[in-house]
Amino acid sequence: MIVDCHAHLVPPELLAAIRKDAARFPNVRQIEEAGSLALAFSGGKPTRPVSKPLSDIPARLAWLTKNGIDKQVVGGWVDMFGYELAGAEGEAWARLTNDCLLAAAKAEPHFVPLATVPLGDGARAGAVLKDAIEAGFAGAMIGTLPRGVGSTLDAADLDPFWAAADETGALVHIHPSFDAGDKRVNDFGLANGLGRITDAVIAVARLISAGHVAKYKNAKFFAPMGAAALPFVLGRLKRNAAITPGVGDPVAALASIYTDTILHDARVLKFVVEMMGTERLMMGSDMPFPIGDLEPMKIVAEAGLSPAQIASINGGLAQKLFKIS
Repeated sequence: MIVDCHAHLVPPELLAAIRKDAARFPNVRQIEEAGSLALAFSGGKPTRPVSKPLSDIPARLAWLTKNGIDKQVVGGWVDMFGYELAGAEGEAWARLTNDCLLAAAKAEPHFVPLATVPLGDGARAGAVLKDAIEAGFAGAMIGTLPRGVGSTLDAADLDPFWAAADETGALVHIHPSFDAGDKRVNDFGLANGLGRITDAVIAVARLISAGHVAKYKNAKFFAPMGAAALPFVLGRLKRNAAITPGVGDPVAALASIYTDTILHDARVLKFVVEMMGTERLMMGSDMPFPIGDLEPMKIVAEAGLSPAQIASINGGLAQKLFKIS
């Protein structure tokens, strides 16, 4: 079985439910733009409009067939996670998203969903995650910025979420956010080319340094894009841990982190394999975004790996990790 471990989906049913149930979410402003929906949470800046490829299921299925992919692990769209929504409204928003993702996966067996959680509230996020795992999700996709620019995933009040991930053995996909606040990447397309990497590597390095990867060892930490440059900076992080009291061990942490192949260069993938092995590596596309890999099995084929390694990367590991029958 061939499995794409990293993609995004906004089910059409979710967009319909958002429009229909607007009264349930008084702090979500809906902005219709040329037939597309953008959102503004709690008076904040509007999101980008939901692009057609995020919701175009027939086109997605055609792409999967063209690439010989049997299953695709789909999280939501980070822009729509709504972490700005407080309390019960934020929880209801996450649960609505999860209901629609689960329904989409039941209607179309090619999809394997990852839950959304209201990460602005650690206790509510933990409760939603537990319910999602019980409902059949294998884990959750979370953004790097639970409370906007400058916020961190290792904040103490998020401990109930990490404890729930540990208790349930959930996979937690730590996905970069659209705008991490570094204006230097706003030109030349560098938000995609580099900004997603720097955002993710800082978020995950903090979790490692704060001891979360060691403490919540039953949770499965997933850092996308070849572990978001962690293999490249491992020596520096190791040296930093040696000279900084109380910092978690980055070498041990990297040995337990899962990642994907979205690197666009077989030479880089070979380096990641040299640093991490293939036991926690899975093929991914980041569909439907342009910075993703439109031929995700090609880089695996070009990396000089054994047939057994290729089989594991292209689906064997994902079948086990995401509980795909």
